[in-house]
Amino acid sequence: MNFLSLTYALFLLGTLGIYWSVSGTHLKMWVLVVASLLFYASLQPQYIPLLVALTWITFQLGRAIGAPPDWRIEDWQFAQQDWNRRRFQLLMLGVFIQLFLLFSFKSIALLALSSIAALFHLNLAPMETALKTLNALTPVGFSFFTFECIAYLVDVYRGAPASRTFPRFASYKLFFPKAISGPITRYPQFITQLQAATFPRADQITEGLWLIACGAVKKGIFADHLGTFTALSFENIPRAGSGDLWLAVIAYGFQIYLDFSGYVDVARGSAMLLGIQLPQNFDFPYFSTNLADFWRRWHMTLGDWLRNYLYFPLGGSRRGLLRTYGNLMLVMLVCGLWHGATWGFVLWGMVHGLGLIIHRLVDDLSDRTPALSTFWASLPGIFVAWFCTQALVMLSWIPFRVTQVKDVGLFFSSLWGKTADPQFLSKVYGETLKLTAGQLSMGLSLLALGMTIAYLFHRGLKVQINWYLKLLLVPIWLYAVYLLAPQGVTRYIYFDF
Repeated sequence: MNFLSLTYALFLLGTLGIYWSVSGTHLKMWVLVVASLLFYASLQPQYIPLLVALTWITFQLGRAIGAPPDWRIEDWQFAQQDWNRRRFQLLMLGVFIQLFLLFSFKSIALLALSSIAALFHLNLAPMETALKTLNALTPVGFSFFTFECIAYLVDVYRGAPASRTFPRFASYKLFFPKAISGPITRYPQFITQLQAATFPRADQITEGLWLIACGAVKKGIFADHLGTFTALSFENIPRAGSGDLWLAVIAYGFQIYLDFSGYVDVARGSAMLLGIQLPQNFDFPYFSTNLADFWRRWHMTLGDWLRNYLYFPLGGSRRGLLRTYGNLMLVMLVCGLWHGATWGFVLWGMVHGLGLIIHRLVDDLSDRTPALSTFWASLPGIFVAWFCTQALVMLSWIPFRVTQVKDVGLFFSSLWGKTADPQFLSKVYGETLKLTAGQLSMGLSLLALGMTIAYLFHRGLKVQINWYLKLLLVPIWLYAVYLLAPQGVTRYIYFDF
């Protein structure tokens, strides 16, 4: 069941009708649990027992970690030590279960075997085929599922209240709008809203529909059409010219942003109609002027997870510069592996880790050099910072998209002085896109201009469209998607993570 489908629209309407017709939070929780299982069953019914079992195990571990010590014991100091040790052991057990399953599905074993085969110049083709097959068998959105479970257990260990009943926890953990690609949500914020949920006002309903319509436009009109071009270019690197590959890099940067943020918009809009506010996940990331700021704006809930549950526990920036740099690199390597067990994702994580280290070095140097600090605050300095940041981000999408290191090397070596195969040009621009390379460049420029105008209105002028106009535009946007989206349902990029 894809978000951009009539099936999902009917499913959402049916769920809303039942959800708001029943009385009592307990019944509403069960409606969400059943609806979420039906939603997931439309995608991968074979994994429902696994997800339910992991939800149950996490719930029970959370209750055990959150159980208070027995103060009736006379030697209460030793009892407290035993209690703390037991809680930590239960936390480690829960984290181990989640990570073991995650990395098993992410094919760490096959990655290691392929590395050995490459070292001894063995045939990698059968292993690559097996790796792709195993990755295709991974439960959809399993990375998001496990990270939420780990966050919940850690929060309970740190003192947050554990869920008292299984339906309460299951309604949070399996909640269908965020089940596949996030945003990563914390239990206390979710369950507090669910318990206090009231039928949304007219402006809230309009905002939910507006988010759904905007997400549909991002995905159906822009991301999917860009995906047609990027797929042809990235899958035909030897035949593409340097100009085509540069266009593909920029187009993929727009595609992955519009695809993922479009999904989150639909998820947030659907949740809003159910009385739940899911956290924002994107905040104009391509306008950030340093890589640290980029990660505060891009996939914000993942960045928050990495900071709170990995970077800070490792010591953050409190233990000297070298330790800080090591922590930054380790966090981004984990982020790369979270996306998939291929060397392309590892390389992508290393590039971002190195970029964060360079940013920290430049920041420290600027603090000690008034002239440099003044330059970064000036208009030319802001432009240079923005250009360097976005150049690194865009170029790092190459290993993220290609994933195989040998193809990454081929792609980079083809970015300068390479002429395209005439048959490739005819196939891509003549037959498929029915555009010239110049027209495609102009389209990407107009898209960038549109995003700039939206940024200036939203962040600079702080202008918002009133809900009456949004309500008028919603059916227009949805009809435009119906007319202009490519034929067939295209899979969301982040369904693979």
